[in-house]
Amino acid sequence: MRIGELARRTGVTTRALRYYEEQNLLSAERSGSGQRHYAESAVDRILLIRQLYAAGLSSKAIAELTPCVIDGRATPELLERLAAERDRLDRHITDLAHTRDRLDAVVDGAAANLHAGAACPRVANA
Repeated sequence: MRIGELARRTGVTTRALRYYEEQNLLSAERSGSGQRHYAESAVDRILLIRQLYAAGLSSKAIAELTPCVIDGRATPELLERLAAERDRLDRHITDLAHTRDRLDAVVDGAAANLHAGAACPRVANA
């Protein structure tokens, strides 16, 4: 399939697809006129790349990890890297949960002030 169709099917821009190629995350065959042509498997690969980006991984980390995920090739070092990325995500999730809990407390306090007719205390600019 051509780059425009891959972009439509995956919800990414053609610019992003070219970037993925530059980062060695995606490859395309070239026609005689230089047009990119992608295999059907590129759709799943793009979806995986997007999930890994959304999880906070860098393009370098994704390039290192995708051979294991896509082709099943693994080394002890790669498994350690996957575990480290998972641990990093766990820490990030915990931090986000704490932030959400603090925000909930602020919302609850603001709602209590609204119902009581009291103004929220202002925080001095630091």
